[in-house]
Amino acid sequence: MRPAIACVGGGHGLAATLAAARTFAGALTAIVSVADDGGSSGRLRDDLGILPPGDLRRCLSALAAPASPLGGALEHRFADGELKEHALGNLLLAGLIDHGLPVEDALAEVGRLVGAVGTVLPAASEPVTLVGMRRGVAPVEGQVQVQEACGVGRVAIRPADPATPAAVGRALAEADLVTLGPGSLFTSVLAAAIVPGVARALTATAATRVLVLNLGPQVGETEDLSPDEHLGVARAHGLPFDVVLADPRFAPTPAPDVVVRPVGADHAAVHDPERLAAALADLVGRR
Repeated sequence: MRPAIACVGGGHGLAATLAAARTFAGALTAIVSVADDGGSSGRLRDDLGILPPGDLRRCLSALAAPASPLGGALEHRFADGELKEHALGNLLLAGLIDHGLPVEDALAEVGRLVGAVGTVLPAASEPVTLVGMRRGVAPVEGQVQVQEACGVGRVAIRPADPATPAAVGRALAEADLVTLGPGSLFTSVLAAAIVPGVARALTATAATRVLVLNLGPQVGETEDLSPDEHLGVARAHGLPFDVVLADPRFAPTPAPDVVVRPVGADHAAVHDPERLAAALADLVGRR
């Protein structure tokens, strides 16, 4: 029987995990950060008061049927006029939500239209603001600001305890494998995982929880953090994980819960879907 997999995070990192997991999952759920406040997502969030659609859209793209014309067009960005830099998928989700569909229904409808092989859910039912704390310096507010700041050691969200869709808790409870990352540590992984409803479900699940490290530090956000320091930050936020999966190019100190596998592409700083899929499949039941 194929495993049930829940993937937590945001951005390109979560999309990479979904591209890998879809090849061997029986049931697949993306649990997505809603802290984005930049670009097209930020504009729609501000203008319409809706959840930022960008990371949600990216997950739908990663799960879409390869032959779906609409699935291929979700990432299309307009080049000119008032729609400049808006992604088609963002506008489609925004239109459905603004028309009155609940967010989960809008995501399910777009998933149906593109033949998605899994389910996409927001980590919170309302937009959250990410707050980054730095020692001896004033906090920075907003995902874009946190991403560009150096020296952030801890993040929180505002509101502190937003509602989380019940389906998120069910997906994590029923999962055989839960992935955390890869992706921006503060603005993708933790932005989703520290939402209290998600955090409680991550603690309670019997699934194997795998923290997938990036292939290197991220300019600005984590540029001064070593792999071991990445783990320290994750633990300081109470992030529960059973196994750490790392590529040799950015591996922490060897330990019983650390698995080092070549999961990166040979000639680019991105995860290779086939290699990542093979490594994750081997970790099902590891807990």
